[in-house]
Amino acid sequence: MISTSSYPLRVEATLDPRLTRWMWLVKWIFAIPHYICLFFLQIAFLLMSLVAFFSILITGRYPRPLFDFNVGVIRWNTRVHYYCSIVLGTDEYPPFTLKDVPAYPVRVDVAYPERLSRWLVLVKWLLVIPQLLVIGVLATSSWSTYQYIDDYNPFSGLIGLLSLIAVVILAFTGRYPRGLFDFLMGLFRWILRVLAYASLMTDRYPPFRLDSGGPDPSPA
Repeated sequence: MISTSSYPLRVEATLDPRLTRWMWLVKWIFAIPHYICLFFLQIAFLLMSLVAFFSILITGRYPRPLFDFNVGVIRWNTRVHYYCSIVLGTDEYPPFTLKDVPAYPVRVDVAYPERLSRWLVLVKWLLVIPQLLVIGVLATSSWSTYQYIDDYNPFSGLIGLLSLIAVVILAFTGRYPRGLFDFLMGLFRWILRVLAYASLMTDRYPPFRLDSGGPDPSPA
């Protein structure tokens, strides 16, 4: 399990040193079976989040089985996006699993909260608006943060444009620019943190901070 001593959601990524120049053009085709699976998983994610909302409101707890399932959906989504849309940092095909896969180039984990605020669950949608305004620039629209689990347009917004620039450079030079990788991972990490907060998985507000690079920053 990834250490969660800094922010409750942590992302660790490794840039594949053997990226092929042109495979990024067809990865989206290879990923179609994943998108079919994720279509149903995303519906389940929203339903589980709704059940969790009422559970937190009544008991102050996020049911552990629902939490683990939703973390698994975020992991699956992240691996697929890392492979074929956001970052495109690996040619290794994503596994069909909700579990953590330590050998895969990108990993996500979220620390389970033993207790959550009952009243905060009612206003998180309001508190997250400033974050959504930032994400609106990074992705495609403020609403797209909530839709990240449902449908993300890979080449829209700043993060999509930079991903496209990175793979075009890869196509012509055979090298993925490390600076762009670090910056893209910072943007990707920011989006995932906001997603975890908006999905009621933590009460800790996401920092307005770009933690770039593949390794998640160690706690200060």
